[in-house]
Amino acid sequence: MCGIVGAIAERNVVEILLEGLKRLEYRGYDSAGVALLDGKGNLTRTRRIGKVKELADALHNNPAKGSVGIAHTRWATHGGVTEANAHPHFSSERIAVVHNGIIENYQHLRAELSAKGYGFTSDTDTESIAHQVHYELDQGVDLLQAVQMAVSKFDGAYGTVIVDKHDPERMIVARSGSPLVIGFGIGENFIASDQMALLPVTRRFMYLEEGDVAQVTRTSVTVYDQSGQVVERDIVESDVEHDAGDKAGYRHYMLKEIHEQPTVVRNCLQGRLGEYDISPNIFGQDADEVLANIKHVQIVACGTSYHSGMTAKYWLEEYANVSCNVEIASEFRYRKSFVHPNSLLVTISQSGETADTLAALRLAKSLGYTSSLTICNVPGSSLVRESDLAFMTLAGAEIGVASTKAFTTQLTGFLMLTLALGKHNGMAEADHKAIVDGLHSLPSKLEETLSLTQGIKDLAEEFADKHHSLFLGRGDQYPIAMEGALKLKEISYIHAEAYASGELKHGPLALIDDEMPVIVVAPNNELLEKLKSNVEEVRARGGIMYVFADKEAHFKSDKTMRVINVPHCAAAIAPIIYTLPLQLLSYYVAIIKGTDVDQPRNLAKSVTVE
Repeated sequence: MCGIVGAIAERNVVEILLEGLKRLEYRGYDSAGVALLDGKGNLTRTRRIGKVKELADALHNNPAKGSVGIAHTRWATHGGVTEANAHPHFSSERIAVVHNGIIENYQHLRAELSAKGYGFTSDTDTESIAHQVHYELDQGVDLLQAVQMAVSKFDGAYGTVIVDKHDPERMIVARSGSPLVIGFGIGENFIASDQMALLPVTRRFMYLEEGDVAQVTRTSVTVYDQSGQVVERDIVESDVEHDAGDKAGYRHYMLKEIHEQPTVVRNCLQGRLGEYDISPNIFGQDADEVLANIKHVQIVACGTSYHSGMTAKYWLEEYANVSCNVEIASEFRYRKSFVHPNSLLVTISQSGETADTLAALRLAKSLGYTSSLTICNVPGSSLVRESDLAFMTLAGAEIGVASTKAFTTQLTGFLMLTLALGKHNGMAEADHKAIVDGLHSLPSKLEETLSLTQGIKDLAEEFADKHHSLFLGRGDQYPIAMEGALKLKEISYIHAEAYASGELKHGPLALIDDEMPVIVVAPNNELLEKLKSNVEEVRARGGIMYVFADKEAHFKSDKTMRVINVPHCAAAIAPIIYTLPLQLLSYYVAIIKGTDVDQPRNLAKSVTVE
């Protein structure tokens, strides 16, 4: 999940590379580096531990120039966070390489290359790419052929860019598993992991496909497929607006993105939700015809997206009358699973590049699913291109590593999918109307929920010195409790677990004391009385509770219970509404603890390695 930027031009490309890295820093921020090749054949490298700013400061103090350059921001996989392990990696001061992914057979390659006289200066798998390309060059082939021969020996995932000091007129890029996009300028071309990195310099992009190797010069791009044949890949004009560089007055991107949720949900609904129903074919061309025959849904996702899929299972089975399984992508892809007749595979991913989810989709295509649908936030991403149907969440660029607005728009999309499938499977008219009305009210209810901020800030004050916490929810709020726990872990580093409320007495109750706060999600539905019983169980053991409750549930604060009254809303949209105060709680706890909210330790945004 590292970030890659490359450029070949007549002008100095340093600033282009640095700006691109800043826009990709969400992909990893353990270290950063740049390699530059000038017109005189000089290949130089600057690397720094830490964030892109450290690299930018180093280049400001010791300016470097180059019309060809590759740059990288790292999320460490093989080898610790050291300058020696930072990219780009060199071979014989001639070959420079940046890489996103994992070369699984690198130890075997390392042993072979060491026996051939190559010395290794890092602990990374990437250095083996550089040496392997150099070795192939020494066999008398050109750079393109050398890369093609080298990648045939790699097992695993890679998005990689290679430059050769002796061949300054081109860069070679290769993609297997990890995304790469080529940007087209006028007399200059660019490469990146994500189009966002290149929006300051171009709006024209080509997405490389699995197994592609491309030769990029200032004026041309030639793409070769896995068999070595020249192929044409579409060039698309991007209409993405990059809003990521501006926090709009907010202290952090995460807070900005929390507050954007009413707007992005409104965008997600616009043109798709009519007064009484959803618009036709909002999931893709001829989607309604496909969905008419679906009797089962298999959802596959990771992390936050998995929680949205878990919530959707409740909706699809309760309202749409279709059976549903939800599975973590990394589990689904490594086991034999049963394919139900008339089954739709749904993948969910903010980036559309999550490695395990993408691999699960590719596996599913061979298993006999009726069709595949992705719910995704990034147009042109691998999941979007490779799925039969696609629903774009339209959340805009999400830069905070802890996902917020992507999650709520995914849930919004799932509610619309529930309507689409329910139409063909006997959805009750009352349920249809309740969901449509709930969706119409959703943006304004989210705005109303943001008014709880001050009360949540106050809760955070007494919460922040705790080391462990427990989240409880029932029904479709159980996945929301899981998402709340994940957010707290991600950005405050407080150990947090989530349980279905009924499981409290089956073990977790043993942990409850006055140092173990319990966060309870308590909407006003038929499970409320049961939840109240769970609350009493906690109270009896001296636990401190933080209860997010429908204001009509009539919970009242006391010595052992802090109540935040959430605006009353339709049952169907309650999971989306209750997500927001849990996001705010995690945010303000993290602020008090002084953690790096937008770039929490050990994490990155786009998980393109297994």
